[in-house]
Amino acid sequence: MNSTRRSLVSAAALAAVGALALSGCTASTPDDGGDSAMTLWHNSTTGPGVQFWEDTVADFEKANPGVTIDIQSIQNEDLDGKLQTALNSGDAPDIFLQRGGGKMAAMVKAGQLKDLTDVISGPAAEEIPDAAYSANSLDGKRYAMPVAVLPGGLFYSQDLFDAAGITENPTTLDELETATEKLKAAGTAPIALGAKDAWPAAHWYYWLALRECSDDTLAKAADEMNFDDDCWVRAGEDLQAFAETKPFNDGFLTTTAQQGAGSSAGLIANHQAGMELMGAWNPGVIGSLTPDQKPLADLAWFPFPEVDGGEGLPGSMMGGVDGYSCSVDAPDACVDFLNYLGTSEVQTAYYKAFNAPPVNTVAQEAVTEPYLQSILEAYNAAPYASQWLDTVYGQNVGNALNVAVVNMLAGQGTPEDIVKAVQDAAAKA
Repeated sequence: MNSTRRSLVSAAALAAVGALALSGCTASTPDDGGDSAMTLWHNSTTGPGVQFWEDTVADFEKANPGVTIDIQSIQNEDLDGKLQTALNSGDAPDIFLQRGGGKMAAMVKAGQLKDLTDVISGPAAEEIPDAAYSANSLDGKRYAMPVAVLPGGLFYSQDLFDAAGITENPTTLDELETATEKLKAAGTAPIALGAKDAWPAAHWYYWLALRECSDDTLAKAADEMNFDDDCWVRAGEDLQAFAETKPFNDGFLTTTAQQGAGSSAGLIANHQAGMELMGAWNPGVIGSLTPDQKPLADLAWFPFPEVDGGEGLPGSMMGGVDGYSCSVDAPDACVDFLNYLGTSEVQTAYYKAFNAPPVNTVAQEAVTEPYLQSILEAYNAAPYASQWLDTVYGQNVGNALNVAVVNMLAGQGTPEDIVKAVQDAAAKA
């Protein structure tokens, strides 16, 4: 299968991404990029994440006299739209967060990205496996520097699980429903969901599709935008039935995902909800929203449960690899900065700031949190993996999917409507 076109990564590649011990090369100093003024857009808006970018840019500027980087922090939910507008208007930032998949493919088709294939060097080339680059590659060419591997699953409070008498992590959807009932009986909102931002709610559908649909069906959908298989409807039916048990926090339709103590991440951070389905960036977000703005001491994780009768390969995983791209007209110093991001020293600082697994294999040796180690172990063992479906399908089709899922959860649509919305959007793409 062609992983670079479909943004679907093989199990062997995933094992390379998650390897925790490889070469011990030392980080190199970035090359002198000359007099260059650049802009950087990232999606960190609070705490250690913001400080990471400020420190990293300051260190790079110090090592490269004449290079200046103007940092702009943009709320995650606003980034894709603002970035697309900037790219289309010819006023793109020089360096920006790259999610890959269909979104990146559209940028490549429009000639908006710098080809990095032959310019990645030093530790970024030696200590980051090819598999990590595959999520940000197309037709054998690389268009972004990966910085973090971010598989998904359920993050939960061990203290709240213990108080509710949940002694084993759920492995099936039925067991997950049983766990939510125990949390409700203990007076805790079972699952935090920030459906106001749409994509967190759609993650539930993505995972159920991963469980219900075969890998061939998922690959066909990615390549051909074909959603005729009835597994797509079954995934919606699974979610609809689960939602009818009322597992989510009160007001989940108007709850944001990552903005403040009242967000879904904030509910976990303040022990107001038991668990949240999210990607591996979540520990850092949760940590920024705890009362002391430190990592949640009792945070734990388990993989998304299996679905009885589903056609998906058991243990399949979903997630992404965040990276950073250079716009096509960015100066050479942009490439130097990306190579700097790939060094083990910067990658270790990234892990400590964001509490997320880095892609540099030397930096991965610093990962000590049991939940991050569990995530990498599950990712390594996965027989199949996909990126987030809205990333795979591109912005227009992905947005239609996300909105349709929320509409169903709000009682304004059906599982069949989800499939129709995706098919209609794909027909216009």
